[in-house]
Amino acid sequence: MIAFMTRRILLGLFTLWVLSVVAFIVITLPPGDFVDDYVANLIGDAGFGTPVAALLEENLRKEYGLDRPLIIQYYKWASKAAFGDFGFSVEFQRPVWEIVSDKLLMTIIVAGATILFTWTLAIPIGIYAAVRHRKIEDYALTFVGFIGLAIPDFLLALALMWIGYFYFDFSIGGLNTREYVTAAWSMGKVVDMLSHLWIPAIVLGTSGTAGLIRIMRANLLDELSKPYVVTARAKGLKEWRVVIKYPVRVALNPIVSTAGYLLPFLISGSVIVSVVLSLPTIGPLLLRALLAEDLFMASSIVVILGAMTIVGTLLSDILLMFVDPRIRMVKN
Repeated sequence: MIAFMTRRILLGLFTLWVLSVVAFIVITLPPGDFVDDYVANLIGDAGFGTPVAALLEENLRKEYGLDRPLIIQYYKWASKAAFGDFGFSVEFQRPVWEIVSDKLLMTIIVAGATILFTWTLAIPIGIYAAVRHRKIEDYALTFVGFIGLAIPDFLLALALMWIGYFYFDFSIGGLNTREYVTAAWSMGKVVDMLSHLWIPAIVLGTSGTAGLIRIMRANLLDELSKPYVVTARAKGLKEWRVVIKYPVRVALNPIVSTAGYLLPFLISGSVIVSVVLSLPTIGPLLLRALLAEDLFMASSIVVILGAMTIVGTLLSDILLMFVDPRIRMVKN
């Protein structure tokens, strides 16, 4: 177990380094940078290219460290990022970590609620659909699953916002009411956040729930036809025990093994939903950094997402070892 953990951590650190290099290079590929856009907006098209604009560009690049070769810029940023200093955001004029940390907690809360919602619904519904194979319940749940996959998340968000405002006079946007947005954390703020949290969890989790229902159903159907299940039934075990004790645990493998990808997928795939619902998450922040060509901000967010993926994958592997004893034997 210790050797397995050590290997995975070292491999994760190497993967994170490769990701940081690729992200840094890709973000700098488009022509121009933040200084070009800033000077163009400040001086205008008429003054762009004049000696004053050139001098301003030169001074700004020196101030932000953008006058150095790309490899030097990466080295200075990466050497500090390894110790938690992700540089300075030229767009927000604040340290990157100071900005990201404000959004990261809310992002994890929203993603955690979404994952909880998804698993709580998908696993039992998938089991029930597999047990009732080719019955009316199976067809009905399959139909609902396809509907959930077909409806875009942002459209569902708009529909829920309209229903909440028109019928219940309730503002669905955001995670807190106005008086709690900038307030310090307290029990009142937590309760207020929980009263708003169910909306983004439903919106972001609908398509994922529908997909996991199909996965759980298909895997369990495959397990229910195997000889060990037939043998267990022949021994006279109760049906619920036959299904739950072994087939369900094996059918959970794909769901547990992909748990590590859910958190970054929810963050990167929820940008439009976050904008529609005014969620204070990290997705819109990444979009703004990319549009503004804020190199250090965008690179830092990509690396943070990569770190979350690596940690999530490690946790899912550990959880998988407890769910399936066969994998535990192989890992050790």
